[in-house]
Amino acid sequence: MTHRERFHKLFNFQEVDRIPCYFFGSWAETKARWVKEGFKEIIPGHTNWHVDAGPQLEGMDPDWETGMWQVHGLVRTDPIGDVQPCVISEDEERKVLRSSIGEEYIVRKDGTSISHTLKYPMEPTRESWERFKVYLDKDEGRYPADLEQKAAKLGESDKVLTFMGGSLYAFPRGWMGVENVSYMMYDDPELLEEIVAHLADHFMRLMEPVLEKVKFDFVYFFEDCCGSSGPLFSPAKYKEIFDVHYRRLIKFYKERGVPLALIDSDGFSEPLIPCWQDSGFDLFFPIEVGKWGANPADLRKKFGKIKIFGAVDKKYMYGPEAELRRHFETLKPSVLEGGYLPIPDHRVPPEVSYEQMLRYIRVFHEVFNEGKVV
Repeated sequence: MTHRERFHKLFNFQEVDRIPCYFFGSWAETKARWVKEGFKEIIPGHTNWHVDAGPQLEGMDPDWETGMWQVHGLVRTDPIGDVQPCVISEDEERKVLRSSIGEEYIVRKDGTSISHTLKYPMEPTRESWERFKVYLDKDEGRYPADLEQKAAKLGESDKVLTFMGGSLYAFPRGWMGVENVSYMMYDDPELLEEIVAHLADHFMRLMEPVLEKVKFDFVYFFEDCCGSSGPLFSPAKYKEIFDVHYRRLIKFYKERGVPLALIDSDGFSEPLIPCWQDSGFDLFFPIEVGKWGANPADLRKKFGKIKIFGAVDKKYMYGPEAELRRHFETLKPSVLEGGYLPIPDHRVPPEVSYEQMLRYIRVFHEVFNEGKVV
């Protein structure tokens, strides 16, 4: 059974020869620690040490995330700005940077935290949107000169293929900030929906030539629209502003051969799950088991036999082996039902040693695959 066949059978509740072993990347500090503790690349030069995906480890299936965010170099979907990027200032610990779309932000030189925005590139006004959307509508430089060759090579690979094919909330939130986009839902919902509609059209326009050349296994929607106490907007606002445009996007992808649509949202997302189901999403990730003790069995009691990524609590990865094994055993009934792939929620943190990560892979296969490995 190929990796792609196994993936589709699993999420169609069909019998598989074994459960794939994946994780959702790792911190840069985690990778640095593992190198000090003996990690060597399986494929030299394969690991990007400055991004979250990977690395590829012995006993893991081929990493599904690698290349996803940039659509494997087949098309550029982010805004193409006209501002000269520069370092505004810096000290021993931090840099203040300006991006090509005009965002000003602080980054730590040691990479131990996410960036902090000082100035957003867009204001919640029509005038600002009209200026900014030029960056989205710019076509020059979107596709590589060797698109045909890259697409052909990607299609030949035996790994689960996905791409970041939409972000209708997280992109505007990133351009304006949580506070501005939240007020906009009430102060100017018509303009916000216009932005969301334009984004949906943007992704469909840019992905059309790519989908003619490559068959993907699922499309990944990045949203992160929930916090520790629930969604950052109500289900009513979701239905008013976002629903119709998610439906358009998902229909577009499925009509072009992409069978599954995954929604990635951090936080307590349960109030939005029925909305996402209605919009056409198939896969739900992550589960946030560490924060709320969520688990696939309870979610399926509430929402039906939904398809799930995640639900592995990371604290067991650096705890005693017996506790890790017990944790896996609690997930096994849901795995046996099908339609559920256990992976750690979020990135593997530097608390997890290289030896513990290899232990995780071994115990995973012992519990879910009777010791059978890749």
